Amino acid sequence: MKLARVETDAGVLEGEYDADGTVRTDEGSFAPEEYDLLPPCEPSALYCVGRNFGETIDQMDYEVPEEPDFFIKPPTSLHPPETPVPYPTFSEELTYAGELAAVIGEECSHVAESTVDDVVRGYTVLNDLDCLDQQGRTARKAFDASGPLGPVVATDVDPVGLEMETHINGERRQHDTTDNMLVGPREVVSFLSERVTLRPGDVVSFGSPANPGLLERGDEIEIRYEEVGTLRNTVR
Repeated sequence: MKLARVETDAGVLEGEYDADGTVRTDEGSFAPEEYDLLPPCEPSALYCVGRNFGETIDQMDYEVPEEPDFFIKPPTSLHPPETPVPYPTFSEELTYAGELAAVIGEECSHVAESTVDDVVRGYTVLNDLDCLDQQGRTARKAFDASGPLGPVVATDVDPVGLEMETHINGERRQHDTTDNMLVGPREVVSFLSERVTLRPGDVVSFGSPANPGLLERGDEIEIRYEEVGTLRNTVR
């Protein structure tokens, strides 16, 4: 099942997202022209893991981390799918990175890896936008609209072995599978839950495959994760 949050004439609603784009809610069904997609959850924080694909580490000449290397994006970084992303006024080097992300379903801490599926509502797609010319990871990654997220939360998905692709203006720039993560999704969620209490709607992303790259105004970004969906945004 895929779940979407939408803005309608009846307000903000959540419902099941069908293959034709219809969203079925308790208030009725809405065709694509009758709603605007919103981020599929409302996190208190977005916990993002970096340096988690071997090819990325080789490409960027990073050291292999001994444990998941994470940082936090604030709720204001959230940005909806299908909505243009503003190019930051303070940067001239904006990059994309297509990431699989878990959405937490219940408040939890100290979760064993074997029980992570019990606390994860489902999976979605994050574009971890990064201003490379800023000083320090927080300044680079934790700005407004730096976390386009969506389009849906896909439940009943095994996050291992999913194929992904990122296309910029129709050209494929990233291609990999989640099998190539150094630390798997369930292990990452368990690791983070030892350190922070995860709340319903919180997002945990698992890092980007190789070839994150620069964006220009007018670029169209499409990030697809198998069984989850395609996150689309343009840059303005």
